[in-house]
Amino acid sequence: MKMPPKTITVAKFCQLSGIGKTLTYDLIKDGRLRVLKINRRTLITMESVDALLGQPSNP
Repeated sequence: MKMPPKTITVAKFCQLSGIGKTLTYDLIKDGRLRVLKINRRTLITMESVDALLGQPSNP
């Protein structure tokens, strides 16, 4: 059984949500999206994506 991802890249979030990079980074700066920084990568938590978009991660 494949588990859903716990994080998503900024580029993938922008692609899936239709939100641009500038607004995405503004949402991160405002604390509306939580991120993990791993080296140079910024990964957005799926929990914060679900909270922002109003969708549960597990139906």
